[in-house]
Amino acid sequence: MSQHGQPAEIAELICRLDLQPHPEGGYFRELFRSSQPVFSSRVQADRAAMTHIYFLLATGQHSRFHQVAHEELWHFYAGDPLHLLLFDGQQLHSHRLDGERNHCLLVPAGYFQAAETTGRYSLVGCTVAPGFDFADFRFLADQPASAARLRQLTDDGERFL
Repeated sequence: MSQHGQPAEIAELICRLDLQPHPEGGYFRELFRSSQPVFSSRVQADRAAMTHIYFLLATGQHSRFHQVAHEELWHFYAGDPLHLLLFDGQQLHSHRLDGERNHCLLVPAGYFQAAETTGRYSLVGCTVAPGFDFADFRFLADQPASAARLRQLTDDGERFL
């Protein structure tokens, strides 16, 4: 084990990309925040037109189910395939992002999402438009009715809460 409690290869990647711990799990760094403001009717406020981050999940880490207000496009960059779960409040959908056939996936606005790597690590990018703001970020665990519905659908989803 090395810095960040990760194997040397992953710790080096975290340092090289200047990633920081993310509240939902894993590591991230914001790469771009548009200087152009746009009005979001979903949140009734101005937001940057677009934001983009690197996001890294290593073995044993997962992104907890969370929701952002706007559409989010996930892009696969490197490592092992990423298992991405989407929950619309009624149904659970499972997707795989990899470097072969599924390079990107759109998460519709308002869906809950969670992820984990299928191997040592997955490095992805996430683009949100209108841009991401922590004021628009919610964990599924903080939404009792939605969390209860997820528990009805699967035992596996519990570990992502």
